[in-house]
Amino acid sequence: MKKGRCPTCRREAIKAGNKLWPFCSERCHLVDLGRWLNEEYRIPDEPDTSGGGVESVTPPDDER
Repeated sequence: MKKGRCPTCRREAIKAGNKLWPFCSERCHLVDLGRWLNEEYRIPDEPDTSGGGVESVTPPDDER
């Protein structure tokens, strides 16, 4: 039986039969979802170094 720690409350969470794995409860699952939706968690983005960003695109002739 696989066990781990709930990322929200750090209590023991058991994987067997737990549809909310790695969370120990629906409450912890919803707390984590709320943090993502409130942008408390962020995935780091690498700066665009390709030089092909939006600011370098030339507008069509009819928009100049």
